[in-house]
Amino acid sequence: MTTLVEKPAASGTRHEPGGPLRAVLALALFESRRLLTRIPVLLAFAVYLGWTVWRSGRAWGDYPALQDADRATQGAPMLVGLAVLLSVNHAALRSRRYGTERHFAVLVLPQWCRTVAHALSVLAAALVTAVCVAGEFGREALRPGAIGQGSVGELLVGPLTVLLFGLAGLLVAGLVRSPLAAPLLVVLLLFLFLFVAGMDYGSRWLLPAVEESTSTTLPPELMGRPAAWHALYLAGLALSLGLAAVLVTGGRKPAVLAGAAGALAMTLVGAVAQSGGDSPQLVEARERATVHPEQVHSCVRRDGSTYCAFPGWGPRVRDWAAVADRVRSLAGGSAHGQDIVVRQRVEARYGLSGDGTLTPLERPHEVTVGTRWGGNRVPEFSAAVAGVLIAGDEKASTSICDARMVPLMWLAVGWESDPLDALRRVRLDDSITGSAMVLQPTDGLYMTGAQTEVLRALLDLPRAEAGARVKNRWAELTAPKITAARAAELLRLPAPEEEDKCL
Repeated sequence: MTTLVEKPAASGTRHEPGGPLRAVLALALFESRRLLTRIPVLLAFAVYLGWTVWRSGRAWGDYPALQDADRATQGAPMLVGLAVLLSVNHAALRSRRYGTERHFAVLVLPQWCRTVAHALSVLAAALVTAVCVAGEFGREALRPGAIGQGSVGELLVGPLTVLLFGLAGLLVAGLVRSPLAAPLLVVLLLFLFLFVAGMDYGSRWLLPAVEESTSTTLPPELMGRPAAWHALYLAGLALSLGLAAVLVTGGRKPAVLAGAAGALAMTLVGAVAQSGGDSPQLVEARERATVHPEQVHSCVRRDGSTYCAFPGWGPRVRDWAAVADRVRSLAGGSAHGQDIVVRQRVEARYGLSGDGTLTPLERPHEVTVGTRWGGNRVPEFSAAVAGVLIAGDEKASTSICDARMVPLMWLAVGWESDPLDALRRVRLDDSITGSAMVLQPTDGLYMTGAQTEVLRALLDLPRAEAGARVKNRWAELTAPKITAARAAELLRLPAPEEEDKCL
């Protein structure tokens, strides 16, 4: 007798180890490529890179402070983030738009796994942003004149903003199955940013990027920005939104629930820690740096003069000394060899949220220099040095109301390759005619129209001849109460026609 045994039919589906995971990664790679080639995302990155290239070298010149350059990387990625928000939301609703949602039911990947793949595509956009941020900051850091140090927490804000916005768009796609929801969310976010930006300092840290408009560069230890806590807050919030998107699309797994709880805890810890305000130690350090900077300065001597700077600003001494030497080289009498003390000062008591003016020093032959350098800061510093050489101290130089301004401004701009351009940059109204305020690190100086006219005539002479005339008549030109007409006579220049009267 023969027994027939039927073999069970083999399944057409092969279960390979790691199949769902490999499928998620394959889908994530596909969605990442599609996301990074979407028109809105490409335009956003093009604008971001174009803006970065255009402004590179303009904001900081050849003397960037890295504690300012890191914060400058935070604004532009918000545009990329909004583009990623719209594009991810559009991609997540693709199956609904084309009516193919029912076909996904036969696939090995449930809807929440596809959400994970979309979330990973947002991570790819954030990584590209991180490369752009690193390139932008690295370019400034590699400049020969760069000083200070950047913060990793500040540099993470740009990529985390893109990640946060993209995952917000993904969550909205899971909650509201409409293509209009994402554009409305963008409008809502813009209004929210405007509203929160006008609130108190602690509330502003709930925004992705916290701008603090100031013209002051503070030493890194006086910044007081909770950059690390803010990065933790953004990372926790982005992770919370991403895991919430997985949960609402059916991924209610224990690991997802535990991750969501941990992400929420990260967000709360970061939010509370970043809103703590300035510590008493920071307030005390800012007060000491402002009122008694000599207690934290490091001083060096160059050619008889002393240069005192905050820690980290040592490389600037060479530049300050070069300007001071050029100014003294044009002076006559005892001022030609007068040793000075250049002291770096900053108003740090208000942090980065406000600017304060520096009062002129009253100690003899002591000159203030700020924490920024390059551009207009150079003729401003040379004007301060010239004022001290002529008047004896900064307080007395700011009170000059006579034609001593002519030799003073000759010392300040006469050594420049383009003296008229330097004169324009050091005057408040960017003029080279008439009366105007002259800027310097402390209180400004005032030039009458007649004094400007005499100085212009002096600058029209060959530099060697003009310098010889100033030195030959140095004692008379620097005598108090000298008039512009008398200065012109001493310098053998035409008498001025404009008014010679101070404010």
